[in-house]
Amino acid sequence: MKRPTADQWLQLEDKRILLFGMSGLGKTHVSSLLRDGGGWFHYSVDYRIGTRYMGEHIVDNFKREAMRNPFLAELLLSDSIYIASNITFENLAPLSTYLGKPGNPDKGGLPFSEYQNRQEQHRVAEIAALLDTAHFAQRAQDLYGYRNFVCDSGGSICEVVDPDDPDDPVLTALSQTALMIWIEGSDAHTAELVRRFDRAPKPMYYKPEFLTAKWHEYLALNRVTEAEVDPDNFVRWTYAQALAHRQPRYAAMARNWGISVKAEDIAAVRDADALHQLIIRTLETR
Repeated sequence: MKRPTADQWLQLEDKRILLFGMSGLGKTHVSSLLRDGGGWFHYSVDYRIGTRYMGEHIVDNFKREAMRNPFLAELLLSDSIYIASNITFENLAPLSTYLGKPGNPDKGGLPFSEYQNRQEQHRVAEIAALLDTAHFAQRAQDLYGYRNFVCDSGGSICEVVDPDDPDDPVLTALSQTALMIWIEGSDAHTAELVRRFDRAPKPMYYKPEFLTAKWHEYLALNRVTEAEVDPDNFVRWTYAQALAHRQPRYAAMARNWGISVKAEDIAAVRDADALHQLIIRTLETR
């Protein structure tokens, strides 16, 4: 499945794809479109992370906050209430909120060491959720009869793999299961994502070396201590650099492990047949 010819793709009875690229370019939209159109099983890596692998961390964090309120603490200790995460494919706020942002605690910031700890939890969880892809593809067929399968990966997939290593265990497993498709954005898409993020900065996962370097660079440039860092300012400052850091990694994944399609072409997809034709055209030009 690493990179079939157009004829090989046409002959496959079971169509399995994995979409990857920057968050906000249509991975979940297209996955939902395929699912709602019928005949496709939608596997969300971020949802799997937030439920199976980090669900306990997320709920414990809710409970920790509740225990600071005497009224809620009493109810929680007497089992009079329960606290749960209502994470969905479209609403991943419980996961991103748990990841948090580093900096001033009065502005909702986490100590940098705790932020690093949660980042590491996410890295481990993301790898595990990615490696579950083959299991869910087979499970979808065995249990529900789905012959077609779409894996909706997280934007940070490129941070937990080595796209230039031909023996990378995660990419090897994924490419044996599904056709990997990079949704490639333009400079205009990147600029719009940066503007969108600036309006509502959100937590995200970074490669450890990149994060540590940017943290120390931010402290030095702004001449602030850890406790003085504005969490939103830090993630805003880091975001555009993170996108630039990820772009060549996505490109290497597509070059070595799959194919790439333009974000504007994905935006024009309205049903499974349109996506199928786009994949065929892309394979024919390689």
